[in-house]
Amino acid sequence: MQFLVGKKVAVLDDILKGVIVSIDDQIIGVKDSDGMVYQYNQKELVLIEEDQYQLSKFSDINNALLTEKLEETSSKTSSFKKEKNEVILEVDLHINQLIKSTKGMDNFDMLTLQLNTAKSKIEYAISKRISKVIFIHGVGEGVLKSELHYLFGRYPVRFYDASYKKYGLGATEVYVYQNPKS
Repeated sequence: MQFLVGKKVAVLDDILKGVIVSIDDQIIGVKDSDGMVYQYNQKELVLIEEDQYQLSKFSDINNALLTEKLEETSSKTSSFKKEKNEVILEVDLHINQLIKSTKGMDNFDMLTLQLNTAKSKIEYAISKRISKVIFIHGVGEGVLKSELHYLFGRYPVRFYDASYKKYGLGATEVYVYQNPKS
């Protein structure tokens, strides 16, 4: 791992990425997209070839599957997918997909935002008669997944793990029961 001026890096314990502007022994200056320069120890940084969004998708458990999925899919233009004349709503609940920065937020605030997003999407699916919703929550420690399952229990839905081949371990598929129009 070679840190050089001009290379892109991400900070390990913060949601910050930028370009290396200076190197002084173990201290590296990183310039973010707003033009601010921060000083970090070399051990706090990781070189990135991909965007931070892409990095958040990888985990040790299903890295190969997600890499395969990224190669298969072209640029994503809509969160709606259509399979066999069925509309499927995909909702990515990764916190960096919901807001730009988590500065000033603790874990509870982030979890609340993710759950409120899931609640609004499930209510949207019910109102628009969308029968399937895929919630991409990631693997992590399973807190968000557990809270989502508790939330889904309050709606007329059935839920189960989404396709392992397509999403890995980090997604839940929700089937919304629809009442026929009278």
